[in-house]
Amino acid sequence: MSGIAIVTGGSRGIGRSIAEALLAEGWKVWTCSRHSEGSLEGAQHRAVDVRDQGKVEAFVKEVADAEGRIDCLVNNAGLGHFAPVDEITGDQFREVIETNLNGCFYFLRAVAPAMKKQGAGWIINIASLAAKNPFEGGSAYNASKFGLLGMSEAAMLDLRPHGIRVASIMPGSVATDFGRGQHGDGSWKLQPADIASMVLHLLSYPDNALPSRIEMRPSKPPGK
Repeated sequence: MSGIAIVTGGSRGIGRSIAEALLAEGWKVWTCSRHSEGSLEGAQHRAVDVRDQGKVEAFVKEVADAEGRIDCLVNNAGLGHFAPVDEITGDQFREVIETNLNGCFYFLRAVAPAMKKQGAGWIINIASLAAKNPFEGGSAYNASKFGLLGMSEAAMLDLRPHGIRVASIMPGSVATDFGRGQHGDGSWKLQPADIASMVLHLLSYPDNALPSRIEMRPSKPPGK
């Protein structure tokens, strides 16, 4: 399968790896990130703050008008602020929720009409094992990912009658800048390319099949 894909947070890390993998498989890829730098050769890139619903809708409209369809959305943009619940600030909490949860909703809502018209499409949300495993200092991040998983599964039920498949990929530790300084050199972690491979695997499924929740873990974490 190939077609037109949008990858949010596509300038680095997991998002960039996903965009590269899609391009290699013949997809036409549009990426976005908060800043204009970091564009990927072969992809169209725009600066879009996913917390701004109007800018998200304008970007999706640009893609739909230019391409005539949208076949895949990968909601990957995300960030984290970590501190005990009584120490994290309100601004930090809101930034995490507005990026990791609201931003995914804005994109999902914006692409759904085009996919309904087509009668087909994939929406893949990059969640986290933090969507089911709370941890100290994770009040904002856990809340955003628990919410994303719940929203994803509700959206899956809403949209599958229209031929739209919604799935959540839930990685554990991934070797990106996001988790710098944790547990040594990080060689034991999942790589961004592992997440990209799972995206391609999902896109290869026949129309009658929908893996809606995929958990991914490092196979040999420290001390195991």
